[in-house]
This record gives sequence, C-alpha cells and structure tokens, in this order.
Amino acid sequence: MSALPADYDERVYAGVLGKIIGVYLGRPFEGWPNAMIEERLGEVDYYVHDKVGVPLIVTDDDISGTYTFIRALEDYGCDPQITPKQIGQTWLNYLIKERTVLWWGGMGNSTEHTAYLRLQQGIDAPMSGSMEMNGKVVSEQIGAQIFIDGWAMVMPGDPERAADFARRAGSVSHDGEALYGAQVLAAMEAQAFVEQDINTLLDTGVAQIPKDSVLYRMIGDIRDWHAKHGDDWRATFREIQSNYGYDKYGGNCHMVPNHGLIVHSLLHGEGDFQKSLMIVNTSGWDTDCNSGNLGCLMGIRNGIEGINEGPDWRGPIADICYLPTADAGSGVSDAATQARRIANMGRNLAGEKPSISKDGARFRFEFPGSVQGFRGDNCEISNDVMSTGNRSLKINYEGNSDIPIRAMTGVFVESRETAKYFEQRGYGLMASPSLNPGQTVSTTVVSQAPENSSVEVAICVRAFNKDNELTYHQGPIQTIKPGETAHLNWTVPDMDGYPISAVGIEVIDPQDPGVVFMERLDWQGAPNVRLSKREGSMWHRAWVNGIDQYAPRYSESFRLVHNIGTGLLIYGSRDWTDYQVSADVTPHLVKRSGIAVRVQGMKRYYGLLMHRDGLLQIVREYDGTTVLAEIPYPMELYQTVQLNFSVEGTKLKGSIDSQIVIEADDRMLSEGAIALVVEEGRTATQAVEIQPINQ
Repeated sequence: MSALPADYDERVYAGVLGKIIGVYLGRPFEGWPNAMIEERLGEVDYYVHDKVGVPLIVTDDDISGTYTFIRALEDYGCDPQITPKQIGQTWLNYLIKERTVLWWGGMGNSTEHTAYLRLQQGIDAPMSGSMEMNGKVVSEQIGAQIFIDGWAMVMPGDPERAADFARRAGSVSHDGEALYGAQVLAAMEAQAFVEQDINTLLDTGVAQIPKDSVLYRMIGDIRDWHAKHGDDWRATFREIQSNYGYDKYGGNCHMVPNHGLIVHSLLHGEGDFQKSLMIVNTSGWDTDCNSGNLGCLMGIRNGIEGINEGPDWRGPIADICYLPTADAGSGVSDAATQARRIANMGRNLAGEKPSISKDGARFRFEFPGSVQGFRGDNCEISNDVMSTGNRSLKINYEGNSDIPIRAMTGVFVESRETAKYFEQRGYGLMASPSLNPGQTVSTTVVSQAPENSSVEVAICVRAFNKDNELTYHQGPIQTIKPGETAHLNWTVPDMDGYPISAVGIEVIDPQDPGVVFMERLDWQGAPNVRLSKREGSMWHRAWVNGIDQYAPRYSESFRLVHNIGTGLLIYGSRDWTDYQVSADVTPHLVKRSGIAVRVQGMKRYYGLLMHRDGLLQIVREYDGTTVLAEIPYPMELYQTVQLNFSVEGTKLKGSIDSQIVIEADDRMLSEGAIALVVEEGRTATQAVEIQPINQ
C-alpha cells in the first residue's frame, strides 16, 4: 500500500460527514416514488424534514451499521486478513436482537435479520449470507452496499483491497449482485482519495466485478444513457426505471435498481455535492441509503470544501450521529469521533502511528468546521483557528444578559420525548451516559473578552431529575483575564442516580460581548455512582437492554428475564478501565446469574457468575466462553447474595457476601462497562454500585 494522502484524516472526516448528511437528507421520504417526491417536495436540494413534520437528526440503520460493523477491524487488531467469520462475530457482539441497528423484519423478509438468525444458529459467515442458504432474492438486497463505506476509507488509494474488504464484510449477510455493488462502491470511494475524474472512478469500480454480472452491464448502460441524454437526468432515470426498476428486481429493496441511481447521480451530478445528492434523492426508491453512500463518496472526492460550497449542510446537524449498540457508552457520537476511529484504523493498516492531538481528548475540534455536537444557549458556536494556530470551538456571546450562556454537547439521550420518538420509529436510541458522577471533567479555555474585562467560566453538566426534566449543575467558577488560558477541572458530583445528558461550559453573566475558545474537553477516571429505582423513567433508559424482559414496573429495581442463552443489562462506557462493581443478586429459576466487568458488547466481557451446577466462576467471553477460575458454590434459588467484582490491570477478583473469594488473571480485555448477567431464567437486583478501586 502506498503512503497515505497528506490530507487523509480530513478527507475521512469529509466522507463520514457526507454519509451522515446524505442519510439525514434522504431519510424523511424513504421509499417514496419519484412522482410523489416531485409533486410534494420538488427537487430535493436541501433538508426537507420540516416539510414532512419529522426531526432532522435521527437514529438510522444506515449510519449505525456503517460505523459499527467497521469496528470488527479495530476489535481484531487491524488484521489485514480479517475473515468474514470474525466480522460475523462482530455482528453478534454489537447487535441486540430486535433492538439495535438493523431492520428486524424477520426471516426471509429482512436480509440482515435473516443473516443474524443464521449467525445465532451457529452458521458462520460467509455461509450466513450466502445465496445457497438464503436464496437469490433475499441475498441480493441492498444492505451489503449500505454499510460498506468504512471499509473503503481504511484503504485510501487501494481500490482492489477496499473491494476485497467489502466482499468479506458484505458476505456476512449478502451474496451475488449485492456483493458486486458493495465492491464497486468501495473501490470508487477508496480511489476517490487520489482521483477526481468520475469516469476514471467508474472504470476503477467496474474493474472489480465480473463482466457478465448484471451490475457491470447496467453501469455500462447508464454511462451510455448519460452520454445520450446530456443534462437531462430525468431521461436517464426513466431508462433505469424501465430497464432495471423494482418491477424486475424483487424483494423489499434490491441492490440493482438502487446502485443504478448512485451511478446515475454521480454522472449527472458532474462532481457537485449538492447536485449529486439532489438527483439521487429526487429520483426516489431507497433514498437514505443511496444518498448516504453517494454523500460519503462525494465527501471523500470533494473534501470538506466541497461540502461547504453549497448551502449550510453542517450547521443543522452539528456533526451529531447516533450509534445504538451493545457498546453502551458509544450511543451518542459525532462525525469527528467516527472519522478519527476510522482514520486510525487506516493508519494502522498502512504501518503509521495514530493521529493524536491535544492529549487525545474526546473533543478537540481538529477538523475545519467541526463542532462535535456542541450547541449554544444564548451564544454562537463555530470552529475557528486561534492565534496559536490551534483549531478550537469558538463561543461568541453578548453581554448584559440574564439568560445563561452555555456551550454543551450530548453524552446521552437529550430528552424523554426524543427517546420515545426513536422507539416508535423502531430504531430506539439504546445508550448509557458516557459521563458519570465521580469522573473528572477537564477543559482548556482561552478568553478573548474586551480589554480590561475579565470573564468567569465554569464546567457544567445537564442531568435528568425525577420528573424527567433537565437540570443544570455547575462546577467551580474560574475568572479568566483577556488573552489568558485557564485549565478547568471538576469531579462530577452525585446526581442521585439520574443520568447526565450533556456536558460543556458556562460563561457567567458577562457584562460585555466577547469570545471564549474551548481548545479541548475530556474526562477520565472511574465512576462513583449508585444505581437503583428512581421516580421518572430516564434512570432505567440509561441501561442498554440486552435481555428478553426488563421493565421497571416490578417491586425490584431490576428484574431480568431471559429465555434462551445469555442476556446482559449493560451500563457504562468502553473507556472504563480499573474499578469495582457490587450488586445484590437474587437468582430465581435460572441457569447462571451474576455481574460483569469490562463489557464491550454482548459477547465480550468478564463475568462473575453463579452456576446452578454448584459453581462460582470467573469467565471470559471473547469469541466463546473461557473459564478463568472456578470454585464450588451451591447457588440457592430465591436467596439474595451480595456480589463484588473488581478489575485492576490484569487482576480480576470476585466475592460473595465479602467471604467467598475467587481470583483470576487475564489480559485479553482492558476496558469496558458493567452488566447484570442472566442465563435462561430470572434474577432480581435492587441496587448496583460502581466505584474506583479501594473506594
């Protein structure tokens, strides 16, 4: 592989951003036919969510699947020989059945759900997605293309290897023409890092697939029709509709027609980001999928400036994206965070070191225009370069105002209403707060207040209360003189078990207009929190539900029921390292029950488990179960015990009622959340405490 392009990281960010913009643009009218779109919306050249009465920023499988499945590469050490079986294992780890990422339309109806069920049955990829197993129509639907962008962005300038990754990843759930579409798109996206000519990109794409395939023939036809019809994109669309439409390719959403619209819009869009997305969305069919893929390709090709040339695509979305998975603390994310993750995978594959600035802070605003989900209350938010040359978040405020001035970004669901709306759509935002009490927030702030006008600032968080309302909590106030840099730190106090929704800074009652730059914001350390039943509903929404039945209507804080296999009720964040968790556990009719640490999904964690066969075990779940330690213990049904499980470095230590102790040593998992664990039965827990070691 050749050296990475000099602007690699920034172009990855543009690709991620283009994907998110494209999905949000096409989502409100997904599935509408062209005639209905033109009649009700006209040419779709900007966001239209307000015209159909829906939110702009939503949970969506096109985004969450794309930026979840690529994590297989990260989870398996950026192995260039990663296998379809390993990528399938990643599906089983991050997906929660019938709750996250996919359209759970059922066996033989939803291609991805069908593949997931095959994986659950022990049928490994690529057989899980094969035509032999699932039939031609099911296996050739659009999904292989939808989720493929990340695999291209880790292979800049190497279309052959990008197409190979696309084939491996796509084969978990798809086959035939669906894989060819994924390979064509991945090759074009990879080549777009180093090539702008659209016909050359298409030549590169079709070189990856058989010449006797439907897609190869269709792409040739579309190029001919484009040459024939010139600027008349509607004439080319009618040719596609007549020759490669839904009436000829069955199922709910076939690859062939929709791939045709991407090629069609790429050609007629003439390299313009807005025009290309207008054509693919106005044409109809699977608008959010097609628009998302094309938006990513155009973002890579044109870079950030190409996105900025048209209307304000970026301001309304503020980089925000949602990734509801079993990786609990990653549910609320942003384009810069996902771009950073993908670019560092690409750097690893290229033998280069990861790109780290500002001590690796979560929020460091390194990309032009990136605000990483920050929004302003009574102030204007933007990304700008300071006099030091560092990109930072610029907070521009007016003085003499009684309204609080805050710049904040989400770390959890923003409101009860938002959570309920997403659930009604079938794509719930399952997430835990990524910031918790006991953790220390730090930020670096520079004041550009008027001369002789100091300004007071403080870190602040927004948290829910018993009425599901949001309340604000402020850390120590620090005075900053004009031109001065302040380093603020605040250990977040107890929130009485209610989740934190957002974090940021507050400018305290300034008398004059001014500007504050936030260079970075981060938090570290183990949480210190007690979790149990509370009034309201947001306390229990903060748990990611990976069990069959979990509802707060019972007398216990947590009643867990799971019918087949192992279920997890997960809380916390991937970046927790050393800590201890304790919980009372009452096993009812159950095979195994207990608690888990360093949880990285449904299939990666350490568990302290009581077994009905009379055993207490420390197990590692990681592509299968490994018993790390085991001692006799006669589990008594309906008898409550207090479990404690600590993890420090490679040391694992568990206990029951502070008496029975079991220990193990393992280095496979270095970080992760906590969970209550139940296998085939019912357990109950009243309270869970998470604390630093030796608290």
